[in-house]
Amino acid sequence: MEGVTATGEAPPARSPSPGVSLRLVQELEGHEDRAWGVAWRPCGGSSVLASCSGDKTVRIWEHASGSSPASATWACKAVLDSSHTRTVRQISWSPNGDMLASASFDATIGMWEYVGGDFSFIASFEGHENEVKSVAWNSAGTLMASCSRDKSVWIWEVLPGHEFECVSVLNGHTQDVKMLVWHPSLDILVSTSYDNTIKVWTEDGDGDDWHCAQTLGPPGRGHTSTVWSASFNATGDCLVTSSDDLTLIVWDTSADLTNSGSDDSAKWKHLTTISGYHDRTIFSVNWSRLNGFIASGAGDDCIRIFVESESQESAQEGSQSYELVHKHEKAHTADVNCVQWHPKVSLRC
Repeated sequence: MEGVTATGEAPPARSPSPGVSLRLVQELEGHEDRAWGVAWRPCGGSSVLASCSGDKTVRIWEHASGSSPASATWACKAVLDSSHTRTVRQISWSPNGDMLASASFDATIGMWEYVGGDFSFIASFEGHENEVKSVAWNSAGTLMASCSRDKSVWIWEVLPGHEFECVSVLNGHTQDVKMLVWHPSLDILVSTSYDNTIKVWTEDGDGDDWHCAQTLGPPGRGHTSTVWSASFNATGDCLVTSSDDLTLIVWDTSADLTNSGSDDSAKWKHLTTISGYHDRTIFSVNWSRLNGFIASGAGDDCIRIFVESESQESAQEGSQSYELVHKHEKAHTADVNCVQWHPKVSLRC
């Protein structure tokens, strides 16, 4: 993906075949190497978008004041290029939008403070032995997590004065850890890995120790190849994952996730597998918290959008399924590495 492409979609129609379309709003050019990830700033009207690249930089894009985020008025306002010596693989904003963390193949995490429209580099965190693949904040902004090719997940506590302390190192995966995502309201962390599994991590009730509450994967109805990405729905009772096995899997829970003392082993269950639509690796999946649409980006340069089926057949069977409602071919001229819905309007990147 050489550039970052923003697209808008028609208002959702909740029917057996919702009318959905994607249109190109603007192509954002500037990165000198592959663009790996994008992240919408979560507050301030979400008029700021960050992107990261193999060119070792993070770019900050803003749309013109007073214009709609879905209009072609986005421009690069800053290039953050002093923190990493190798590819920047992923970026993540703190919940209040005041800090931006970057995960890099140079085995470090960079931290930037965003004040009054300007960025200041405040820290570089070391500890991982190999490339850092993902970084993510919990919903309260009190914890940050990172993962690496070294097979570990680190939990960092956010302290006053821009200080961060590693409070736990989680060693459960047997291969490269690809991505992290937090539950939208609880301190529950999900990691995806080259070992074909998804792990759910929770904090022990009596301290800062963390443990793997559940592993989702083979044997059974899990993925059979690398799990690249994961995303929660708005309420956090469903999770969708994407894989090199060309499938999306939706997992759900009817358990009380706030009760850490209950039996964790069966909280998350396989709900449905979405298959037969992709013919190349599905690198990214993102669940819109506005309208329930699931967007996927794959190695076939295509973006697909799925929605829960409301067919009579599914209702009669008492099952849940998802249908493809839009396929946008040649969305990019190479792999679609990242898809992200805008948090407040019907826009995705």
